[in-house]
Amino acid sequence: MNALLTSAGVVALAEMGDKTQLLAFLLAARFRRPVPIIAGILFATLLNHGLAGAVGAWITQLLSPMMLRWSIGLLFLAMAVWTMIPDRIEEEESRAAGRLGVFGATFVTFFLAEMGDKTQIATIAMAAQFQSALLVVAGTTLGMLVADVPAVFLGERFANRIPMRLVHGIAALIFVALGVATLTGLGERLGF
Repeated sequence: MNALLTSAGVVALAEMGDKTQLLAFLLAARFRRPVPIIAGILFATLLNHGLAGAVGAWITQLLSPMMLRWSIGLLFLAMAVWTMIPDRIEEEESRAAGRLGVFGATFVTFFLAEMGDKTQIATIAMAAQFQSALLVVAGTTLGMLVADVPAVFLGERFANRIPMRLVHGIAALIFVALGVATLTGLGERLGF
């Protein structure tokens, strides 16, 4: 349960102001059809984070426990720094939206936008950390939906009222705490 809740919370915070959240705003403004947009987000995230969770589980088989602990701890610290760097939507990701229909455009653009994104990398790290890829993928997918579904319904008016710098700072602090807990072994003693 800890893997699910931690993964959901970390990704929900990290997703605030992320390019995929901005993409949700863009798609909602362009198509004004929330159900296929949300379905596209859900299925793209499940596929993308499912692959990331599998990579995280695979890494645990390759690395010694000490090497795994240091790798994951340093990755969490790198995620803290990366979280403080604002994202923007890539032009080619938004162009695909016109040719594939609402669901298809959302699915393809979200899947591509998540490739190598901080939430995908965080999914890999948390799947390795918690050694429960299924719960982590469920949690990170839930976190994506928590952040992106309101973006679909509320649009940019709401986004402009959220103090993104503060949200990014909180997410970065959580990644630092996870990194330090992992590096010091405190995470193992606390059950994550």
